[in-house]
Amino acid sequence: MIFAEVGLMTMDVPRLSKFYRDVLKTESDCDDDVHQEIMTNGAALTIYNNGSIKESANNNVVLAFTVDNVDEEYERLLQLHVKITEPPTTRPWGARNMYFEDPDGNTVVFRSFL
Repeated sequence: MIFAEVGLMTMDVPRLSKFYRDVLKTESDCDDDVHQEIMTNGAALTIYNNGSIKESANNNVVLAFTVDNVDEEYERLLQLHVKITEPPTTRPWGARNMYFEDPDGNTVVFRSFL
C-alpha cells in the first residue's frame, strides 16, 4: 500500500491552493474553483470543495513537511505574511520545528532534523 494523497476541503479553493503553492514552492496543473492538486515529493495535496462543507476550518488536522532548513523557511514565510503560531524551536528528540496556519486555520508544521 502506498500513501498517495491528503485532501483539504475548503470554501475557497483558489485562495487555499495559492497559499500552499507559495509555501511549498510548487505549482499546480489545475486552475479551477472546485479542485486543485498540488504535487509534493511523494504525495499530492488536494484542495477541493465538493459542495458539502459548511465552513473551512478543521482544527483536527496537522500537515507536516520536512524541509532542509526550518530557519530559512521561517524567514521566507514571514515575508509571505503567513500567520506563524510557533517560531523555530529545537525539540529534545533532535527535530527543529515551526508551526503556522493556513488561511482556513489548519495547522502546518515545517520540520528539519539536526
